[in-house]
Amino acid sequence: MNILDTLSEKRVLILGLGREGMSSFLFLRRLFPQKLLGLADRTAWAQLDERTRQLIESDGNVTVFFGEDYLSSIGKYEVIFKSPGIYPSELVGARQNAKVITSNTEAFFECCPGTIIGITGTKGKSTTASLIYEVLKAANVDAHLTGNIGIPPLSSLDKATSDSIFVTELSSYQLTDLHKSPHIAVIQNVVPEHLDYHGDFEAYVNAKQNIAQHQTADNYILFNASYPIPTKIAQASNAKKIPFGFSPVGSVGCFTDNGFLTFYLDGHQEKIISVDKVPLRGTFNLQNVMPAIIVGKILGIPTEIIATGIQNFRSLEHRLELVETVNGVTFYNDSLSTIPEATISAIQAFPGKGFILLVGGFDRGLDFTELAHVILTNDIKAVLLFSTTGEKLWNEIVRQATGGKKLPKHLFVTNMADAVLQAYSIAEKGDLVLLSPASPSFSSFKDYRDRGLQFKTEVRKLISCL
Repeated sequence: MNILDTLSEKRVLILGLGREGMSSFLFLRRLFPQKLLGLADRTAWAQLDERTRQLIESDGNVTVFFGEDYLSSIGKYEVIFKSPGIYPSELVGARQNAKVITSNTEAFFECCPGTIIGITGTKGKSTTASLIYEVLKAANVDAHLTGNIGIPPLSSLDKATSDSIFVTELSSYQLTDLHKSPHIAVIQNVVPEHLDYHGDFEAYVNAKQNIAQHQTADNYILFNASYPIPTKIAQASNAKKIPFGFSPVGSVGCFTDNGFLTFYLDGHQEKIISVDKVPLRGTFNLQNVMPAIIVGKILGIPTEIIATGIQNFRSLEHRLELVETVNGVTFYNDSLSTIPEATISAIQAFPGKGFILLVGGFDRGLDFTELAHVILTNDIKAVLLFSTTGEKLWNEIVRQATGGKKLPKHLFVTNMADAVLQAYSIAEKGDLVLLSPASPSFSSFKDYRDRGLQFKTEVRKLISCL
């Protein structure tokens, strides 16, 4: 039975009132105009944004719980709509007491009348999802881009039909406790991240594999065969398996071949688009393009339209985003690189360039050994280091700098204005200043968006001062 069929008789709490929480509230209110709903959030009432307060104040059928003891409300309710930011550890008692834990994402899967294409992985989710969406738009498909990319899934269901296709980015937070899987699942590489949320890497991987856990033989799973974890997750799925990556695997999939992204099917090869025509920097981004090609082929979209959709794509904000060139110094915003592997990929996207690297942030216990090695073996002129992982990274760089290896210049910085000015003063014409922190932002900024926007603001201030 669909959980929504039983809600009219149940006491329902919406836990967390961010974008997804308010989306769940509005969705449930449309279904049950007079139902008494519980609303709970750690944030104090006065600190909620004005629109949220207005929506709550205008509704006469809510009971509210705000502030540090907001979790005390859980015992009064039978069904909990959990927002992604609620840590699993905070709901242990609720599970033990047989509460039903659901979410905006799970309700979306249960109510969606169309086809769901779900995308996950540690990095590349947003770019992969946006590329798929661009290809579908080029083919005039009724497509909707939703999920972790910023639009709560339930909010995208208005006017949806059986012909609608929902390209849905799924974070590990959203996949936790999900009991349904998409019709087409896409999984990029999985490396350690969000360990403070999940507790350990095994739990993080377990959340990711929910994208395929409930698939059927009529479904598809597209997996990055260049890496072991996506491959293992795909092997356990009941769906049709289609690999992609840099080396052909079997008789079907999408791979690079002599400068082209090539689709393979039963011994036949079709060149889809030249690598040179892909409008994204970095070899790693080719792996984000491949699922869009495969999805296009599954849906019967002509090759020329798939290629057009890819060529129309532009890099997303905060993802190797070109900001400005100031007196020959080029600034790139890669604020979404919140793990060392992403920063390594960003550095490798600019071979032969002199770098000033802005790096560091909140410490989630990740390993900086390989990033330190890459910094020492590339033309990194200077590293400007934010706390707290900046100190951790620098200590690792110094530890590895044996046998006469030249250390880059380093400066510890505490704010973006100082970091950008210092970087510009060090840089020479032709150099590249790259914000690619390899860490979350919470120690100095609200989130990665705030960090990236501050970087862009300070870069543009340089221009106004010249």
